[in-house]
Amino acid sequence: MTGKKETHVSEEKKRRVIELAGQMKRRSVMVVSVKGLRSAQFQDIKKKVRSTMNIQVAKKSTIDFALDHSGVKELHGLVPYVTESTAILFSDEDAFEIAGVLADQKSPMKAKAGQISTEDLVVKAGPTDLIPGPDISALSAVGLKPKVEGGKIAVMIDHVLCKTGEVISEQKAAILAKLGMVPFKIGLEPVAACMDGKIYTGIKIDKPAMIAELEGAYARAFPFAVEIAYVTDGTIDFIIGKAGLHEKALSALITTDGTKGFAPEGVPSKEDKAAVTSE
Repeated sequence: MTGKKETHVSEEKKRRVIELAGQMKRRSVMVVSVKGLRSAQFQDIKKKVRSTMNIQVAKKSTIDFALDHSGVKELHGLVPYVTESTAILFSDEDAFEIAGVLADQKSPMKAKAGQISTEDLVVKAGPTDLIPGPDISALSAVGLKPKVEGGKIAVMIDHVLCKTGEVISEQKAAILAKLGMVPFKIGLEPVAACMDGKIYTGIKIDKPAMIAELEGAYARAFPFAVEIAYVTDGTIDFIIGKAGLHEKALSALITTDGTKGFAPEGVPSKEDKAAVTSE
């Protein structure tokens, strides 16, 4: 006897490891967070994306073992990202495209007491559906400026109710619910992925933020492109229009028809012509 205690691995666990390890030969293997996601939401997402990806939930030890015995050494780099609140995703698609698809599958979620706000939660000035009463004091207690307008409570000025990283109190969660604000979205969150033998982290895609950034860049670049006469299908009409305005401005300054302005060099003005005629 060696004195070593043998670890018993059930046949079910062996079967599960073999099943997962077989999937790990695919192009992208991704660890995704399922934290806070309800079972019905999870099953709905799985159903919607099953044509391009396979999502599996298993114990951390089972996933770790499958990663280490998949025959793909690079997959070992995913082990530190596996927790009890993660699942494993397999696909032949690009990992970043997968992240984009998952971003589209998120569901609205109300703020909960004890939750950490992932963004500034701003209550905009304007009317609410609340009737005058105790809610006026409740709104004031969290820093809002309420007043009564047309028989309903209105908020006088914009106010950041919760800042990014702040733990949402029960009081503020209740106010957000009263105001009908559903500020968050929940779904499968990419944690890390191994694609084509390389580990990627930070692949969470925020489409609204990305679109806003692109729109801002376009708004800055477009007038600059017109200013320097950089011709594209989108700028040509504006460049021609700008040239037309310049032509009109120059025509107002350079004239020989008797209107006020300056004649170009070598072209006699009306006054010059009259002087020559009188001579």
